[in-house]
Amino acid sequence: MWPDKSPGPRPLDDRLCLQGILFVLHTGIGWEDLPQELGYGSGMTCWRRLKRWSDAGVFDQLHQVLLGELNAAGRIDWTRAVADGGHLRAKKGGEGVGPSPVDRGRPGSKHHVICDGAGVPLRVITTGGNIPDVTQAIALVDGIRPVRGRPGRPRRRFEALLADKGYDSHAVREQITARRIMPIIPRRGTTGIARLGKLRYVVEQTISHLHQFKRLAIRWDKHLDIHDALVSLACALICHRRLPRSC
Repeated sequence: MWPDKSPGPRPLDDRLCLQGILFVLHTGIGWEDLPQELGYGSGMTCWRRLKRWSDAGVFDQLHQVLLGELNAAGRIDWTRAVADGGHLRAKKGGEGVGPSPVDRGRPGSKHHVICDGAGVPLRVITTGGNIPDVTQAIALVDGIRPVRGRPGRPRRRFEALLADKGYDSHAVREQITARRIMPIIPRRGTTGIARLGKLRYVVEQTISHLHQFKRLAIRWDKHLDIHDALVSLACALICHRRLPRSC
């Protein structure tokens, strides 16, 4: 067999590029600051590979596969889903950036998160920091893709949706009820629903786990598709940690 005489350097192995992407995700360093001595290639090589995988939906598919594994192991709580939003500062602007009401109007983004009753991340939507939570409620519910892993049709509907007063809306309640999901959302101006906080804390925990990845705690990526790809990868890693050892 004739040796490969194609000009130019050989493409870097996908596994090494993935390790470089994970290093950036965990540490939060800039792509151009990725140390060459680690052997992961240049930061721009990893960025281009991430862009290619993002366009192909690779990390969304990985997240979905791991959700199926969790479902097969009985680790998804279908009795309820919980929604909330978490703010983060955006340093370079771009799509999905707006003046943050919790940061003196500085540019920021918000992660709108929906998880199951055990805190497994199901869907994350990134918007500007000034976008109210209530505007993303239906998009979060409808954004949950069917989860496989058990006999029968893939499941996507939970029995109830728990959220705080930021989601208080008659229209939202009607649309959620029309989807055969019970909305448990306290009304503004009331004392709230007893013990709801003890059930809702899981989504705050999920947001905290998401922002433990330093590249997501502060948004440095101007391109929304790149940022969302890293969010999907982080969700997949959170799901992987919850898998039983036998898997």
